[in-house]
Amino acid sequence: MSVAAPAEAQVSAAPLLQVRNLKKHFPITEGILIQKAVAHVKAVDGVSFDIRRGETLGLVGESGCGKTTTGRCILQLDRPTEGEIVFDGINLNDLDSRALSPLRQRIQVIFQDPYSSLNPRMKIGDIIAEPIYVHGLEPDAQKRMDRVRELLAVCGLNPKMADRYPHEMSGGQRQRVGIARALSLNPDFIICDEAVSALDVSIQAQVINLLEELREKFDLTYLFIAHDLSVVRHLCHRVAVMYLGRMVELADCDELFDNPQHPYTQALLSAIPVPDPDIERAREHRVLKGEVPSPINPPSGCVFNPRCPLAVEGCRSDIPELREVKPGHWVACTEV
Repeated sequence: MSVAAPAEAQVSAAPLLQVRNLKKHFPITEGILIQKAVAHVKAVDGVSFDIRRGETLGLVGESGCGKTTTGRCILQLDRPTEGEIVFDGINLNDLDSRALSPLRQRIQVIFQDPYSSLNPRMKIGDIIAEPIYVHGLEPDAQKRMDRVRELLAVCGLNPKMADRYPHEMSGGQRQRVGIARALSLNPDFIICDEAVSALDVSIQAQVINLLEELREKFDLTYLFIAHDLSVVRHLCHRVAVMYLGRMVELADCDELFDNPQHPYTQALLSAIPVPDPDIERAREHRVLKGEVPSPINPPSGCVFNPRCPLAVEGCRSDIPELREVKPGHWVACTEV
């Protein structure tokens, strides 16, 4: 798979999505009849970023760092504890479920697991047609099915598969169905939540290339949540790195991979294996000490300070803000 950065010809300077100081804290309760919160899981704790029209922003980090929770808050599947999520000038946090309904047509999601995200009791055609029916975009049943077959063809599937059930399809085919379902409402913005992590490597490449083609064809904007950094480099224009609920670095894709500034990003990139054994033996590996702290009781100051090789006394008390160390390259570290 090529790792060349995607073309930016259609990326607009105007942001489609603005996230400001997003926090999502899940209460831990005790008691049976009367429950009270005894602690909070700080899944997302003060995240801010923009996504421009036509852009793909990659969101990376270890499991449990808050990537998926960030995506769920943008989708309003989880209501944020604090902060703003502004989509095309509208603050989603101010809207109730009825007011959100028309905006849900413009914001769609491709889920991680193609095996559990499709209803096993429904045929593929009905799965893709359901959102079209629910949102009242096409009342005529025959025209809905024509639209379903068109979407299947666009996503590289035989239109005759509309009569199959999910268990009759492979994982890659199911994920293409998930993509077709996301496209059924003609969205502007799609959140890809680990959309290829459950697939074989060869199938991953096909799905990634499909997502890239669809972005160019339909002028889509993506938030691409992933673990696989090689996939991120192939598809994304910019990359944001999260650690323990906070964003530690944000930069253009090539800039971040070629010149990582935050110690955590450097360690993350050094863990990517190189196919050439001679280069692999010669290059420096940054092995982090200790374990990831609990989001229930994160460290004071910089959340990375217990494992950081550059940590000084001030890192244990002061929370570093994202600052621009060079044009378009933001880092949350006082020692960089």
